[in-house]
Amino acid sequence: MANLVTEVGSTAEERPESSAVVLGDHRFDYAELWEEIGAFADGLRAAGVESGDRVALYLPNLPQFVIAFHGTLRAGGVVVPMNPQYKPREITHLLNDSGASVVVSLADLVPYVEAVWDDTDVETLVTVGDETDAGTQFEAFLGDPEFETVERADDDVACQPYTSGTTGQPKGVLLTHENLRSNAAQSASLMPGGEIRPDDRMLGVLPLFHIYGMTVTMNATLFDGGTYMPLPSWDVEQALDVIESAGVTVFHGVPAMYNDIVNTDTEGERDLSGLRLCGVGGSGIPEEVLRRFEELYDTTIYEGYGLTETSPVTHFNTPDEGRRVGSIGKTLPGVDAMVVDDEFEPVDPVPEGPIDEDETDLDEITGEIVVSGRNVTKGYNDRPAANEASFTHRDGKRWFHTGDVGYHDEDGFYYVVDREKHVIVTGGYNVYPREVEELLFEHEAVADAAVVGIPDERRGETVKAFVVPRPDADVTPDEIRDYCLDQLAEYKHPREVEFVEELPRTTTGKVQKFELVDREN
Repeated sequence: MANLVTEVGSTAEERPESSAVVLGDHRFDYAELWEEIGAFADGLRAAGVESGDRVALYLPNLPQFVIAFHGTLRAGGVVVPMNPQYKPREITHLLNDSGASVVVSLADLVPYVEAVWDDTDVETLVTVGDETDAGTQFEAFLGDPEFETVERADDDVACQPYTSGTTGQPKGVLLTHENLRSNAAQSASLMPGGEIRPDDRMLGVLPLFHIYGMTVTMNATLFDGGTYMPLPSWDVEQALDVIESAGVTVFHGVPAMYNDIVNTDTEGERDLSGLRLCGVGGSGIPEEVLRRFEELYDTTIYEGYGLTETSPVTHFNTPDEGRRVGSIGKTLPGVDAMVVDDEFEPVDPVPEGPIDEDETDLDEITGEIVVSGRNVTKGYNDRPAANEASFTHRDGKRWFHTGDVGYHDEDGFYYVVDREKHVIVTGGYNVYPREVEELLFEHEAVADAAVVGIPDERRGETVKAFVVPRPDADVTPDEIRDYCLDQLAEYKHPREVEFVEELPRTTTGKVQKFELVDREN
């Protein structure tokens, strides 16, 4: 039983002069990183942060995120990662639900924090980047690097990321020190040879506020002594430059990133031969994108699956056990999974997948995928009803309901065929239609609205809004789109807005969204 941050401390003891975090010309070796983590923890203590207190990180992928994340843990606090694309409307809920008293913010985002200050419990603001009139600059906030790590138990909460459900309001996911520690180790074991090596260089393009980037790229690398190379934002040319020049060996991305690469380097002129593992998650990768990437660079993409609630990875196609295109892979060591029907009875596997879905009665072979293991969250913050609905205790195990419908085969490979929850997955991000719909209904010109996901070559899906304008409303689709963009993260806003006379509804008033989706297919 130990604080998760001791994993970084152990690496610092073993490899003090090895490169830990590298961004451009900025390099931290492990000894320097550990000192910075301690100094940040001491700054939090001086600010009054105690064990269990929440510290919100409102930052892109920067070394300061790494330092603040692990510094918060070292001080005994709980990290609340916030998407730097979020606007005041969105961060207000996260700050209030978590009760965060400290925010570490990029200087450019400080005005958003100031806008909600009086409506939250925030007492301390730490800024990263250019000087501002508000808060304390990151470097000035740092204290004594010899800070003594606060002890925490395995079951204590370490991080509280947010994920939305069909109700639309984001829910705080309580991930413990053991959840994150176990899944970082499980993720590292998926590498060829079963480990991340000290000479591995991990490209950090997945956002650190997202559990995929946090666990699989940052923590797994730092816990095993590799080099983490963050990029603050996705830029395909910049990413390719770093992969080539730095000899990156590990690249995890979402399908849209791979699509950008094959559409940019169409002749495969870039030298990506240093890559020994390419992983993809967030949503299913189109087989054509996978094929083109593998042909261009003579490498293999391994697809996996997970959720915020599972820290995140539960399934993966591994280099050592092979893969099946179209499958999310087998369960990780220490993770159990089942496909169950509505009565929570196991559904039998098919002999071998993937099956031809056009020639198979999916109702006979599919069910909901449920998972159990040390990486599964202890629950949602202050959401007893959601916790009651999301877990089932059976045969001595606590099973989490993923909400995804799929099947499995006799060889242990799993396949996702649909999402039970009405989630739009765009570029690896989840968008929950009700959140966008509620904002649309606040517009004075909107009488009715429904939001669905439609096919998009680059992102997999994108957001589309069907809007019924109020009579005599003086508004255009572009104005509705811009209105949403002003108040929501860029990936959430409807890229398409279509005005319609009415929405298809059942006799009970429920919008028949499948009819709207069918129009686009």
